[in-house]
Amino acid sequence: MYLYSLTLNQTTAINFSVYGSFTKPNQNELVVAKGKVLEMYKVDDDTGKLRLIYRQEVFGLIRSILPFRLMGMQKDFVVVGSDSGRIVILEFDLEMNQFVKIHQETFGKTGVRRIVPGEFLAADPKGRAIMIGAVEKQKFVYILNRDSNNKLTISSPLEAFKTHVITLAMVGVDVGIENPQFACLEIDYGDLDHNFSAVNTGNFQKTLTFYEMDLGLNHVIRKNIFPVDKTAHMLI
Repeated sequence: MYLYSLTLNQTTAINFSVYGSFTKPNQNELVVAKGKVLEMYKVDDDTGKLRLIYRQEVFGLIRSILPFRLMGMQKDFVVVGSDSGRIVILEFDLEMNQFVKIHQETFGKTGVRRIVPGEFLAADPKGRAIMIGAVEKQKFVYILNRDSNNKLTISSPLEAFKTHVITLAMVGVDVGIENPQFACLEIDYGDLDHNFSAVNTGNFQKTLTFYEMDLGLNHVIRKNIFPVDKTAHMLI
């Protein structure tokens, strides 16, 4: 017996959108995520309107997407965080006219869980590393590079865990040629067994935390922590 799933009405709500050159260099293209569907649009030069050029069902829930470009390359990759417990890197293949999976790394269980990364994605602007994070506790950093055949390679995951911490936002920081850094908006709610922790007192403090990927020592450190206003909710 074979089961076939067919959606009669396509999803119209856009959850995420990213901009880049995905098919070939110097293109103006948008990739949008609609629940479990990836779509790519291009601006039509004749009409000035967006034209759908590609749609793909991913058979999972897309939690985050991110454009990523290795240093020296002229095309963008798409990094996808989903409910599969994996980070997937896609490249658009012009011959096949579709996104193809060039790398997949499994790091957790399936499902939208608060401690399984996939909710947040951030990239180093120089194209050296990406960070993927969960709502609570877990964060991984991957170093991306090229091999002798000019193909993308990805390192083993480097952990940046911190217990009792809720992440609200994540972004890559432009630090030039210094070690890659990522900024996170976090709340440390403390240990339930500690009487003076925020989870018991209700007096929590939001912080802006900087994580540094040390390329020489090959590990991630929490470099700086700054208190911010309780109304802070987004990083750009």
